[in-house]
Amino acid sequence: MLTMGIVNTYDKIKVLDAHYRAIARAAPICHAFGFRLALYDFPFHKSAEELVEYVIDNTTIGESGKYLRLLYEKGHFFVFELPKKGFQPQFGTAVVTTSKPEKKRAVSPEEIATGILSKSSYLLLIGLGRKGLPKEMFKQANLHLDITSAGISLETCTAIGCIPAYIMGIVHTKQNLKF
Repeated sequence: MLTMGIVNTYDKIKVLDAHYRAIARAAPICHAFGFRLALYDFPFHKSAEELVEYVIDNTTIGESGKYLRLLYEKGHFFVFELPKKGFQPQFGTAVVTTSKPEKKRAVSPEEIATGILSKSSYLLLIGLGRKGLPKEMFKQANLHLDITSAGISLETCTAIGCIPAYIMGIVHTKQNLKF
């Protein structure tokens, strides 16, 4: 199982356009590449079902929320508070996405793809906000992934699109090489 976890580091009280736009942008990517979508620490204070309706009412992105609704209907959309002691184990290994991975925790996109082919589950965490992911997450996550492998920082929505596309491109290439 593959899950994209978006962690809000913007305002924790006030809902901003950036919040629901990021959700609307992530949903079609998750749907297209077979990921689930988990939101952490968003200020909506709504159930997942209510949040789907809110996003649909507030944006035309992602065909006006069509893909968010599909994720929800398939049971692939989740809303959580930020965990204090670790992420939900049902999502698999937590992977911090960063341009500055710790060497001892660094993992390559190819290693993630190999794990996926071996039926490993991953929760790929992406920070939404100027500050990126909170520093405590770097300690909570066993793996750190620099999707560029070059230390290049990506804007949130660029990362939302790039990470699943690149990893799943590797997965599909490796699958097609097996005869």
